[in-house]
Amino acid sequence: MNKTLAASLMAAAAVSVAVPATAQHYGPPRGGPVAHAPGWQSIAQRKINLDRRIDRAAYNRAISPREARSLRAELNSIVRLEAQYRRHGLTRWEMGDLDRRYDRLSARVRMERADNNRRPGGRW
Repeated sequence: MNKTLAASLMAAAAVSVAVPATAQHYGPPRGGPVAHAPGWQSIAQRKINLDRRIDRAAYNRAISPREARSLRAELNSIVRLEAQYRRHGLTRWEMGDLDRRYDRLSARVRMERADNNRRPGGRW
């Protein structure tokens, strides 16, 4: 029993260390600092928020499972692109590109939630 408890505690400790590291800010992009609007969110925060919005919409059945899969695939595609960009540091253009992609995905989530799954009488 002690081994099981110790393994569980070690796993919890590893997760608590790994999660903040994924959202770590690596400083301003190459090319100097970027002025941000007052409502600006970091790329990591936008990623987290979009993931939560998709999960909530799917759980509440505001979007179909097929729509949720498609939205998650697009989010994962942006995350992979971000990883490519980060290999040599983010430039202003790359940050702007990621911002635009997250904006389009956010609008798409909003649209999919509002379209009532394209059926006049209800959902699914």
